[in-house]
Amino acid sequence: MSGGVSMEPCSCDTFVALPPATTGNRVIFGKNSDRSSDEVQEIVYFPGQSYQPGSKLECTYIEIDQAEKTHPVILSRPSWLWGAEMGANDSGVCIGNEAVWGKEEIGDKEALLGMDLVRLGLERAETAEGALDVIVGLLEQYGQGGNCMESPMSFTYHNSFLIADRKEAWILETAGQYWAAEKVDEGIKNISNNLSITSRIDREHPGMREYAKTKGWWDGKKEFNFAAVYSYFNPSRSSSSGDRFCEGYKLLRKHKGDLTAESMMEILSDKKSGINMEGGFMTTGSMVSILPQDPNQPCCHFFTGTPDPSRSVFKPFVFVPQIQQLVRTASPLFGSDDPVKLQPRFQTQPDRRHELYTKHEKALRIMETSQGTELLKQMKNLEKQKLEEVESFLKTGSNDSPALTTLFSNCVEEELKLYE
Repeated sequence: MSGGVSMEPCSCDTFVALPPATTGNRVIFGKNSDRSSDEVQEIVYFPGQSYQPGSKLECTYIEIDQAEKTHPVILSRPSWLWGAEMGANDSGVCIGNEAVWGKEEIGDKEALLGMDLVRLGLERAETAEGALDVIVGLLEQYGQGGNCMESPMSFTYHNSFLIADRKEAWILETAGQYWAAEKVDEGIKNISNNLSITSRIDREHPGMREYAKTKGWWDGKKEFNFAAVYSYFNPSRSSSSGDRFCEGYKLLRKHKGDLTAESMMEILSDKKSGINMEGGFMTTGSMVSILPQDPNQPCCHFFTGTPDPSRSVFKPFVFVPQIQQLVRTASPLFGSDDPVKLQPRFQTQPDRRHELYTKHEKALRIMETSQGTELLKQMKNLEKQKLEEVESFLKTGSNDSPALTTLFSNCVEEELKLYE
């Protein structure tokens, strides 16, 4: 691989469960974002907007054409970049991305990051397949590439995506500009840091097979298996991500048939499987979404905004008009002086901690002491209370309650009080 750090793939898992694997006729989406342990992840809301034709948009590294209209989005993102690790829009579309490596070389050129593509898919699409169209269109137009860490040392990768809405999910896996996609209509699916689409391909880049032939990766005769052809290791053999991919699937299967938001939170909190990562790379943010198939029920998205989901609070968010701005989970802004914007990039690293992150950091230290058990119990009680509140909103099918405009912010306030 050129232009990047060669390393054993590690970090991130995204999950989806559709009826009949879930209860209550819902799609349940979940993701752990595993990143450098000192990286801050923020939870930010951006309202939908309209733009003049010909407007431009500044992403993390490059400028692209802006869409005429964007959807409101809620994002969990490393606070130094424009894009996001995971998020949702007001149409009930959720996206998470994973780093993947393969035979296709990763260039040195700065282009769109996979995280930029997550946000762009959410801002520009009303369905999961629509978001897939947005992402592959932008991939063809602008390419993917650039440093994926806030560091002078380059860390680069290609991306896979799990995209879900109220009806279905799509797995999209890429190798440079080439890609394959698999539709998920029911049951359970997860993605990790390995290519996982094999011979069941529902959509693909028109030149993907021919390109593999020219590279000598596929003879054009035997059945085309995307993961086998494009992976640089045999995907059937174990690797750190292969193990975690299998462990994630096992956890999903354990709950199959009665999977809920709560059981998805349990899966994301599981340390034994490696899904909840610890160490230099760790789970820095987590997300769980409830996407009811009944269009009269609102979708609900839970975010931690803090590391280690087993010692964090999943806080609910529902899209309604007049959302209260999410102040306490938003990191400071540094504008044009941000080391990400200056050339050469990343010469310094500013303090990007938001208020919730700072207070939670102190709480984690308390959790290492004898007082920690009581604090953790209070945190998980708060989480349970919010899950129950959300269930009552879903039962009534009402999303016009004034309480929903401050649902996430109020939960953050209650969490901060616990830390006092």
